[in-house]
Amino acid sequence: MRLASRAAFALALALAAASPALAAGKPATPAPAAPAFTPDLLQVERHVLDNGLVVLTHEDHSVPTITFWQWYRVGSRNERPGITGISHFFEHMMFNGSKDVPPKEYDRILESNGGYSNAFTDRDMTAYYEDIASDRLGVVLRLDSDRMAALSLLPDQLRSEIEVVKEERRLRTDNDIQGMLDEQLYASAFDQAPYHWPVIGWMADLNAITRDDMVEYFRIHYAPDNCILVLVGDFETRAALDSIRAYFGGIPRQPAPPEPIVGEPEQKGERRAEVHYPAQNVSVDMGYKAPGVKSADLATLDVLERILSAGESSRLHQALVYEKQIALGASASFQTHLDPGLFEVYVELKPGRAAADGEAAVYEVLDRLAKEGPSARELEKAKNLIEAGFVRRMKTNNGMGSQIGYYEHVLGDWRAMFDQLAKVRAVTAEDCRRVAKQVFDPTKRTVVSLVPEKEGDAAEVTP
Repeated sequence: MRLASRAAFALALALAAASPALAAGKPATPAPAAPAFTPDLLQVERHVLDNGLVVLTHEDHSVPTITFWQWYRVGSRNERPGITGISHFFEHMMFNGSKDVPPKEYDRILESNGGYSNAFTDRDMTAYYEDIASDRLGVVLRLDSDRMAALSLLPDQLRSEIEVVKEERRLRTDNDIQGMLDEQLYASAFDQAPYHWPVIGWMADLNAITRDDMVEYFRIHYAPDNCILVLVGDFETRAALDSIRAYFGGIPRQPAPPEPIVGEPEQKGERRAEVHYPAQNVSVDMGYKAPGVKSADLATLDVLERILSAGESSRLHQALVYEKQIALGASASFQTHLDPGLFEVYVELKPGRAAADGEAAVYEVLDRLAKEGPSARELEKAKNLIEAGFVRRMKTNNGMGSQIGYYEHVLGDWRAMFDQLAKVRAVTAEDCRRVAKQVFDPTKRTVVSLVPEKEGDAAEVTP
């Protein structure tokens, strides 16, 4: 069955995911049979070109637009000391000229055709997308195939763009409290795993990356067999595939990139670090070792994140901001990574409060959750938030393309998005208690605290 529109898909998905708890307190009425919560709700075709390029397509003729995603299986985990930050550097360079597109012309061509583009780099991936009218598909295919086949990497452009990257590092890390704490957290929590270094890279490495480093890294990691294309929107699949083959099919595949070194020695005790910086109040960033994509507990960890951090009724906000009134904000975050990562808790304390105050309050919240588990109301709220967020993302071309590409890359199959939501619905209070007890282990904890200094007292950190 091909659904006629995103609205039809979202309605079917909402009915499939509808929770009986939402009707609590109302007269019992037999609910209509919900459609099966399966990939059949979304028709996606998967093709692999002769050069190894994976192409995923989903037609939707609701509006005359398309979104074109390119997911490269390369992020900071694929780097090594000496070239940290090179993956993010490529995110910048992909907009700076290729064989048939002069420097600075990529955005001009795209925007003059009514399009919009953006990109991001993470530890596990680098992704690019364009939103554009459906009759301009050929424009994005020409632009993106040209830069995959023959990115310029001109010396002058490299010198200019690395200065932009270095300034971004100064803005988001060297002169941003949360950025500094997060960088120190990962550097302290991981010894050998590539999550040790920041996505944006160490400044010394940014100063040292050469053109030869860039050329070799591009050849290995920006090959068609290391990429997933996702096309969503108003197009005819057969014609679009013919065009994709014409533009991308002749780009040669490359030998598989070397696998990152993913082993990390077991952490056998709490680790601590401090960051000294001019500030008015204390902040604390905590990270607990958490499993990677192969774990059966990912859905439970997603639920725990929402219980702890989603909205003003969340446990951390209620305890630290509302009840104890010691913090300006408190949040938790967990992201599924290819390798084991961190479940993070961040607290910004009120002026005059010490780091120990925030830590003690957080540990109290986590310990109680591990001992008692969540209430039925908390559990249902967390599940509803996850499902509602998924449905909202799937209502746009861009959101649908991002979900398809993410699950195809990180979990190995775009259809895993439906498996994950089914697993979310199956999470129990006992699951939450068990996983919280396992993950929130003090011996697997790393704590980084900000030590406020007066202006002018902190050492210069950026060359």
